[in-house]
Amino acid sequence: MPTTTENWAEQVRAGEVRAISRAVTAIENRAPEGEKLLRELFPHTGQAYRIGVTGAPGTGKSTLVDRLAAYYRGQKKTVGIIAVDPSSPFTGGAILGDRVRMQGHATDSGIFIRSMATRGSLGGLAQATSDTALLLDAAGKEFILVETVGVGQGEIEIVRLADCTLVVLVPGMGDDVQNLKAGLMEIADIFVLNKCDREGADRFEEQLRAMLTIAPERGGWRPPVVRTIATENKGIAELAGEIERFRRHSVGAENRRAREIDLWKTRLIELLELRLMERVERAGIDDAALSALAVRISNRQIDPYAAVNEILATAGLGDAR
Repeated sequence: MPTTTENWAEQVRAGEVRAISRAVTAIENRAPEGEKLLRELFPHTGQAYRIGVTGAPGTGKSTLVDRLAAYYRGQKKTVGIIAVDPSSPFTGGAILGDRVRMQGHATDSGIFIRSMATRGSLGGLAQATSDTALLLDAAGKEFILVETVGVGQGEIEIVRLADCTLVVLVPGMGDDVQNLKAGLMEIADIFVLNKCDREGADRFEEQLRAMLTIAPERGGWRPPVVRTIATENKGIAELAGEIERFRRHSVGAENRRAREIDLWKTRLIELLELRLMERVERAGIDDAALSALAVRISNRQIDPYAAVNEILATAGLGDAR
């Protein structure tokens, strides 16, 4: 007789929206049943193609994701969308709610859309984003689009998760090429020049292409620049074509294998940190206990290294040294 988790996993694999929604909620809440479900589903993952979409606020990422999803649906492909939004300081939930901007897909069973809050995560990605991507992979979504909050110093986390990373730029928003961060130039597999009907688009593209000619190729790939006007659905087919060209280039390429290994190495570290904190919390070391230790450290009654060892010992993990 199959267990409840096995039944749930079967429903997710069958693409049942309610089962997937319940699973995402369990993942976000770090519920034990969420982990059990993911363990059941993990052998059935690894088929989806993950596309990361990042760029400064106001570049039209949500509209671009919406139109790209519509294009893939027109090709009879199934799509999962994870929109990572800033967290509300009051509820901890997502503030922007990209699903509001993607209501055109609300009745399409071939698309699953979920807004997720960063909840203070570094790198602009919610801790649960990778797990949700796995879930949608197991649910049979052929393309998973992950839209991040916006470009920040640590936003390159998207590279580890995505098979292809789109960096969305807009002319006239202070995104002059000379102001682009080196890290941003390095993470893009494809540059998308959105709202290219704006004044200065030609000059901006010319500067960007000039910079790309002197940038070193990565694994034989030089990022192309695709012009789009997402609000008018212009350039979307061309963008999908470049994504497919990069996908074909990456098949069997060592750089994709390296990305996958790097992703799982990072996830292992995150899971170890999570498990450690769970052990510490179960040992009764709550926020008040940490505050008390912080007071002792600030009074120079104990050093921070000894304090950490004290916490580990209390949690039954022994002395770190």
